[in-house]
Amino acid sequence: MFESRVGSKGELFPPKEIREKLGLHAHKKVLYRVEDRRLIVEPVPSLEEMLREPPHVEVTIEEFHKLRRELSQKAEI
Repeated sequence: MFESRVGSKGELFPPKEIREKLGLHAHKKVLYRVEDRRLIVEPVPSLEEMLREPPHVEVTIEEFHKLRRELSQKAEI
């Protein structure tokens, strides 16, 4: 656990160890959310970072076309 401070304008200053662990650097976008009075900060991955990750869902081209047809039919209703 690390301790830091809030700046006079409300800025947050996470310690270097945390910034390095999360891959935070200048101009890196982050998401903030509050859960049970706790601030959660998550880095937003860049497109390049996302493309390096293995896909979370595998779909065959046949399954893709079937789902696409079904969605098209639903959209026509």
